[in-house]
Amino acid sequence: MRALGARADLRNLSLVGVLAILIVVGGFTRPEEFLSTDNLQLVLTQASVIGVVTVGVTFVIISGGIDLSVGAIVALASVWATTLATQDYGLGGMLLCAVLVGVGCGLVNGVLIAYGGMVPFIATLAMLASARGLALQISDGKTQVVNVAPVLDLGLPDAYVLGIPPLVLVFAAVTVIGWLALNRTTFGRRSVAVGGNAEAARLAGIDVKRQRLLLYLLSGLCCGIAAFMLVVLTGSGQNTNGNLYELDAIAAAIIGGTLLSGGRGTITGSVLGVLVFTTITNLFALNNLQSDVQQIAKGAIIVAAVLIQHRTVRGGTP
Repeated sequence: MRALGARADLRNLSLVGVLAILIVVGGFTRPEEFLSTDNLQLVLTQASVIGVVTVGVTFVIISGGIDLSVGAIVALASVWATTLATQDYGLGGMLLCAVLVGVGCGLVNGVLIAYGGMVPFIATLAMLASARGLALQISDGKTQVVNVAPVLDLGLPDAYVLGIPPLVLVFAAVTVIGWLALNRTTFGRRSVAVGGNAEAARLAGIDVKRQRLLLYLLSGLCCGIAAFMLVVLTGSGQNTNGNLYELDAIAAAIIGGTLLSGGRGTITGSVLGVLVFTTITNLFALNNLQSDVQQIAKGAIIVAAVLIQHRTVRGGTP
């Protein structure tokens, strides 16, 4: 256990080093723009939405599962929360709607996987298609503009707390709760046990099916929260929201040290992975570099992270 902890600490320090290098590069290439308070707030705000999704995805992967539907769930929740009927209920109604839609989708995923015996890849792929299609049907392919003032006000500088955007505070809260749940609760220990060896976990008295159901409910909950955050950030709901979030979240978890086969992972590493990817995106945008180069860079980072994982699992040095 101590060896695993040391490896996780080393990996996290490496990610902090990567972040430091990116900040130095940004400081040299675009010092006035990159190091400005507005840009730093922008980077953290953009990281917040996908970061909340990544926390939920990290738990699922640690348990040996996968969730390809998170982006589509975010889209569906954002669209459902911004219909005219939902907006009549104000901020509370929109938030509740987004969360319920996310949890509902997570419930369907969990039931199909835990009790229906479906492979997580297939079940969540089916949810991806269904949720994205339903979002398109509800919105009729149109952008649904938010007209609820309290929701829009959350995205304005006047709502910042000590210069920190509210969305960043939500991300921080979700991160802290996720870290505590994984490292300080029975729920977290059971998630790791199920991912390490599901049969051994069952023989030890863990209800594996129930645990998997709860994990997908958690992932859906995070998607619902992220959907509302995205509505605040953009002031609208669209069926294209959350596009490729599933890939970004999985990639962030992987480079953060979460093992694809399950049984190991850290919330801290996943959050650092999100910050690395968001900072790279920001740097490319400020330097007017094309998005295809950015995707190639992300792909190279993912490949390197997976290779390091394989080496670690086989007994090498991380």
